[in-house]
Parts: sequence; C-alpha cells; structure tokens
Amino acid sequence: MPPERDDTRDDAATIPPEAAAVVSGASASADEAGGERGRQADIVGAANAAVHSTEHTGRSATSALPGVLSDVPVAVLVIDQNEGTVVYANTAAVELAGSVGLPLPIDEWGASAGLTDLTGAPLASTSSPLSEVAGGRPVVGEAVRLLPHRSSDADRADAADEVDGQTLWVTGFPLSQDGDGDRLALVVFLQVDAGASGDDPEAQLQALRDRAVVATDICFTITDPRQPDDPLVWVNPSFGRVTGYSYEDSVGRNCRFLQGPATSEASVAAIRAALREQRPITETLLNYRKDGTAFWNQLSISPVFDGQGELVSFVGVQTDVTERVRVEGEREAAFAAEQAARREAETAQAIAEQARADAERAQAEAEIAQSRLALMAEATSTLSATLEMTELLDRLAGLCVPLLADWVFITLVDPYGDVRETAARHRDGMAEELRQFSNLHAMHLPEGSPSRQALEGSKPVHVPEMTAERMGAIFTHPSTEALFRKLGGTSVLTVPMVARRRTLGAMALVMTSTDRAFAREDVELADDLSRRAALAMDNVRLYQQEHEVAETLQRSLLPQLPTIPRIASAAHYVSASTAADVGGDFYDLLQLPDGTIGIAIGDVVGHDVAAAAAMGHLRGLLRACVWEPTDPDPGAVLGRVDRLVQGLHVASMATMAYVRATPPEGEGRPWTLSVANAGHPPLLLRRPDGGVDVLDGVSGLLVGVDTGSSRESLHLEVPVGSTLLGYTDGLIEHPGADLDEGIATLVERLRAAPVGASPADLCDHAVAAELDRRDDVAVIAVRFD
Repeated sequence: MPPERDDTRDDAATIPPEAAAVVSGASASADEAGGERGRQADIVGAANAAVHSTEHTGRSATSALPGVLSDVPVAVLVIDQNEGTVVYANTAAVELAGSVGLPLPIDEWGASAGLTDLTGAPLASTSSPLSEVAGGRPVVGEAVRLLPHRSSDADRADAADEVDGQTLWVTGFPLSQDGDGDRLALVVFLQVDAGASGDDPEAQLQALRDRAVVATDICFTITDPRQPDDPLVWVNPSFGRVTGYSYEDSVGRNCRFLQGPATSEASVAAIRAALREQRPITETLLNYRKDGTAFWNQLSISPVFDGQGELVSFVGVQTDVTERVRVEGEREAAFAAEQAARREAETAQAIAEQARADAERAQAEAEIAQSRLALMAEATSTLSATLEMTELLDRLAGLCVPLLADWVFITLVDPYGDVRETAARHRDGMAEELRQFSNLHAMHLPEGSPSRQALEGSKPVHVPEMTAERMGAIFTHPSTEALFRKLGGTSVLTVPMVARRRTLGAMALVMTSTDRAFAREDVELADDLSRRAALAMDNVRLYQQEHEVAETLQRSLLPQLPTIPRIASAAHYVSASTAADVGGDFYDLLQLPDGTIGIAIGDVVGHDVAAAAAMGHLRGLLRACVWEPTDPDPGAVLGRVDRLVQGLHVASMATMAYVRATPPEGEGRPWTLSVANAGHPPLLLRRPDGGVDVLDGVSGLLVGVDTGSSRESLHLEVPVGSTLLGYTDGLIEHPGADLDEGIATLVERLRAAPVGASPADLCDHAVAAELDRRDDVAVIAVRFD
C-alpha cells in the first residue's frame, strides 16, 4: 500500500503517476515466514514484468523471463494455460526435473522431476496441483513429494538414492487477466526443510503448516505506472481477506484508499520520494481496512523493470505488525514504570523506615550504575588520550582486567577481516602464555571461535559455560586448548568493536571461576565499552591517515636540498597547523643553468593546508621564472613572479626574498650576491669570523599587492666561508615584542654560535629559543665555500 493522499484533498498535492506504487498487506504470521514472503513477492514481480514485456515489446514470455527469474533461489514454472504446457523453468526448476526440452506437457514435466503426492502416487494419475493451475484455478498450497529415483528420466532415476527425497509446498495462480491472448500461470515450489526435526512426523507436519501460512497469507498487488494515476491491475485473494476490499473494489483504483486520518505524513513523504526515484523501500505506517479498523503495516515496495530497463510495474508486500508495535509500546511503558518505581523507592527511604530493604537495594543499584558511569568516563578520557594504536589496546586491556573479567584478549582486524594485531592481559600476569595463545589461536580464528562469530555477526557472543564440547569447536589444535586451560576459563563474553559502520575488532572477556559469571548488565557494559574503544581506535586510524597525507604533502612541497659544488646548506621547518605538518612558509635552493645559485625564502599568508597548496604554486612559479629568465636580476625576477601571481590568482599575498649568488671568478676571489626583497624579514649574513650583518638595504611591497611597482636589487661581495641565513616571521614574532626586537635576538643567537659552525648548527641555534607556535617557521642556511 504505497501512500497517497486522500481523495478529498486538493488534486495538486497528489503523488504524480510516475511516483505512485501499490502494495497490500499480509496478516501477521510467524517471523520465520517473512523471508519467504519477500522471496515470493520478487518472483511474482518478475513474472509480471515478463507479461508486460510481451504486451509492449512483442517478445514472448519464454524470451523475457530468463533475464528476470533465472537466478531466483526457488523453483519457478510458467505454464501456458491454453496448451497445458510448461513454457519456462528457471535454474532451480531445471535442477528439480533435469534439463528437458520446453515446452513440455505439465504431467511429463512432473514425471521427469519425480513428483508424487504424499502417498507416492504419480501426480499425472491424481488431481495434480499443476493441472489445477493450468486449468486456471489457483492453488493456495498443497504438499507434494519429490522422489528423483521415481523420475521418468532413466539416467536421473539411476543416479538418485531411494532414500533421497523431500517435501515441497506448491502454490500457483493465473498471471494473465481475463481476455488476454497469452493465458499464463505461475507455479512456485517451496522446499520444506526438516532441519532439526529429523524423522519426527509432528515436526514435519508443523513445517508444512508454516509453509502453508507463507503460501496462503502472502498478500501482494501489482500496479501499472504507465497508466494514469498508477492503478491496481491485479490483487491476490488474500488482499481481500486482509483489507476487506474485494478484487472489484481494488482493481482500477489507486491504492490511496488504505490511508486514514492517522496515517503518518512523514512516512507518506518518505515512500513518495522512493517511488519517484524508482527504488525499493520498506516503511511501517498505519493503514485502515474497509470496515475502518486500523492496523500497523510494514510495507515493502519494489519497482519492476523490463528487459530494456523500463519501469513496467510496482510490486507491493505488506506485513501486519500491529502486535509487534503493541509489544514495543508495552516495553517502553514498562521501562518508564520501572524508572518511576525506582524514584519512588528512593523517596520512600526518607519517609518510611519499613521500606529500608527496598531502598538499600535501590541504593546498591545506583552505586553500581555510578561506578559503571565512572568507568565509561575513565574509558573515554583514557582511550582518547593516545594516538598510538598499540598503547590504546594496552590501555583498553587495563580497563577490563580485573574490573570486568579475569583476563581479556583483544583482536584487531584489517578491512578484509584478517587479524593484524592483538593485546591481552591476565590478572595473574602469565605474559608468556598469552603470547603463545595469540600465536596459536588469534591469528587463525576458527569458525567456532566466539571472536570470529562476534566479528562476522557484529553482535555480542556469550558462552556461559566452556564445556569440553564447546572447547573442541573453538580450539582446533590440542596445544591451544591446553594453553586456554592453563590460563583458565569457565565462561566467555565476546563483544565486537564497531565504529562508523566498520567492525574493527573483537574483545573477549574471560572468567576463570564459576564464582563470577557474566550477567545481562555485564553484556551491556562490555558492549558500551567496546563501542567507545572502537571509536577511539577509528580516531587513531583517521589521524594516522591524515598524518600520512601530511607527510606526503610535506615531502612534495618542501624539497630535499640538493648537493651543489662549493655550497653547504641546511634547512629547518616547523608547522603551526594541527592538521598537517606543512603550512605557507617555504624555502628553495637551485643550481641554475648559467652556473649561479638561486636561494629563496617565502611566506604565503595563512598557515594551513590551503596555504601549503598556494605555497606549492608560488614556489613553482618562482622556479620557472629563475631557470631561464630574460633578466636574471632578482628584482626583475620578483616583479615577474608578482605579475604571474596576480594574473593567475595563485595566492592572495606573500612575502619573499630571492638571492642570486655568483661563484668567484678565481682563487681567493669573493662570491657576488644579488638580493631582492618583497616585504620579507631581512636576510642575515654571518661572516667567517662569526659576525652577523642584517641585509636591510633593500625592501619592497609584498607579492600580490601592486604589479606596477618596480623592484630593486642589492649587490654585494662576500668572502668565502660566509653563510647566508633566510627565515620567516614565525621565528622572530613573540607576544608583546616588535619584529626589530625579534631580529636583534636572532642575531645574538647566531653570533653566539662557534666560528666554524656548520649551516645545520646555525639552523639549530636559530630555532633554539621557545617558538610562539602560532605561525609557521622556515629557516635555510647556505654557506659559500
């Protein structure tokens, strides 16, 4: 019953025909029958698609059905009522009767399969349910026997064992409307699985009854969304029994007549959206029968498409879940009543001495709850205080032992379910035994292991008693079982660790004495703790992923300094970003094609990953401009970079200093430096004797401010052994002090370095003071030998 508004409402609000769907209901039955309802609804929908395909594309049912019914997991036949023949059998039906040529008369098909009635008489000699369906009469459910050794196919009969056989439940009904040229009927075979009942005839009879419920109480409808208002075109008889609306009442109408005044508008809107998008949906909402009685309807709607992918119908299935909703409401009411009773007991303690016993029990329960809340608070703070997975697992084990269990074993799995790390703790130590146990058991968890079951089912697994039989299923190797007995274990509680819809591992809590056992409250507590631990683990995983990204970005944006003849260099970088190890500061050292050396230091506005990305673009532009420049003068180079930055919108603003160093022309001659500065802190030159000069004789506007400004260069000669040091403002900025004070302090630190200090030593002296950490810091030192 897909929701539509009432007929009395404004037509402009009606769900459009392409979004309308149909569904009717089934009476409440055993929960086990729910899976079969969905399966039969899929089959009926597929067959109906084939009928529509024949009607609109000219293809026959036998050509359209394989694509939609071949992989349905139960046996399905389509019968031509005009000819009394089987015209289509899906894969499961072929397995019943063998590969026989179709079309084939229905009795011959039954003989090939080895179908008999419950007395063993061939169906061809009885009033066969197949013949009933072929004659246009629906079969709501009839039991038959499948005996392959009675098959008319000699090869099939010889290959079968006489004890082989199974009971099938047969349902069938016509698919075509009266007057259709192609009169088709659908037959479905449902296997009655004896399961644990064995040869118990009463259990077999109950299984048949269960299948009868599935076969007779399934209610479904089919609509044609290609017609105006998406009307019902077919309903089965159960629809009338459940809703009170007959076939004539229903067919030709949109199914909005099942709505009523208390039908949820939110549910209607959700289903309406799903229908409009032509996707399946399941929703529970209130519907009304013809006599006005309401029932809670668990509604499933599925679109059906033909071979060309065109929507041809909607198939709907409903389950009457009124009783389930009632029970859930009673449970909520009982919980509320329990809370109220507890509060009343606590109040009664103060006013009635005769209620002391009840009050003391309530107080004890409150203390237990408080201790568990304290444990959860401690778990949250303890587990979130580390970003190392091994340490986190060890902390989790410490929280569990001995408070929750005598020993714990934690397994951490990868996305493929393979164990990749373990942690364990025992109240008596036993570290070596736990290590051996991990090597033998945890890395090869068998199917019977509670940890494996918790990982695969994503729900707690409680083994209240570790019997010899259960140990044999859990431990596949005798030495593993011997280790478990040495560690001790009378009961086990295993909970999965699930966070953000990912199962990260499992935590097995073990008691070594029958004096301690896991109660329901322990299961809830362990499950809560495992969820908190899993969230902390996933946070560690996400942090490690982000850290990996940051390191990769850092390696790509901050180059390794090259080895250049007569040049010794070192650099240091500290990021102010907590999300990545890079920011907007950068440095560079290049050996240019003409034999000169290019040295750059810069700072893009900002100190996060976005600033780092802009820095990468800016450094790329600078490299392009200095490699083969039309004018190699640093002032001209920075002017060209400025124009490119503003023209390409690479960065908002940045400071930068660029130095072009020319090697000496002969032995004993000095190096020649050409320096240009775009709003950057002045470079420092440390002479061979340890003195430090501030190169503040040249300055200019920041890059990105004014493309028309001309930039000057400072030219100077420096003796061999001099070291040039470039830095960003994060090194000299401190709260309450101006930049000049910061530069003076930096100069003093460099002067205090030994005369023969290397570039790396000078970088260490430069960052020796406590940094402000609110801005990135980059330092590069280049010595000219």
